[in-house]
Amino acid sequence: MTNLSPVAQAVLDATDYPEDWATRIRVAAALRAAADEVAPFPGRYPMNEYMEGFREAKQSVYHQLLAIAGELEGIAAELEGAGA
Repeated sequence: MTNLSPVAQAVLDATDYPEDWATRIRVAAALRAAADEVAPFPGRYPMNEYMEGFREAKQSVYHQLLAIAGELEGIAAELEGAGA
């Protein structure tokens, strides 16, 4: 299998599953779900009170949440692409 970044490998090592393509897809899906909880992707859901709350929050906090979500999405993308 393709070498992963230390962060992606640590995430994969933390599972109790064998290191195979199916595991990487499952872990990537879990990371994407976590990223969506941190900062929901606006195109995925209709605007609602949850998103309105983000708009009212300080922009710096929102941008930090987006950065965390982006990092999780990046690890998920790496895990999905590494087995190809």
